[in-house]
Amino acid sequence: MTTRPYRDDRNRDRDRGQVAMEYLGFLPLLLLFAMAAIQLGLAAYVANQAGTAARAGARTAASVDARGSGQSNARDAVSDWVEDGGFRYHQRGGRDITVTVRVKVPSVVPGLDDWWAERSTTMPNEKSRIGF
Repeated sequence: MTTRPYRDDRNRDRDRGQVAMEYLGFLPLLLLFAMAAIQLGLAAYVANQAGTAARAGARTAASVDARGSGQSNARDAVSDWVEDGGFRYHQRGGRDITVTVRVKVPSVVPGLDDWWAERSTTMPNEKSRIGF
């Protein structure tokens, strides 16, 4: 006959809620990782927006029959809530037009306020070929 080990029900009652306390201790770390993931996704989105704006500005500045200015079309290519944080436009060129757009990345994580996404695009200048 085998005997069962003695089980003390008092010890089992002391362990109740231990998992909940461990989860509460781990929760801040989970929130930090979630916020970091959101911040990186937001930075990638803003970098994409900066690239789109640079292409739109360069295309407009280099084209003979484009409507509006390169800067206004670049601004229109960026989402309004992204543009509100900060938008910088720089254009240079002769035979080729290069447009650089810098857009400030909104911060979800406190302390990461100085991130900027910068993208440049170069297009051949149609105006230089026909004498404008």
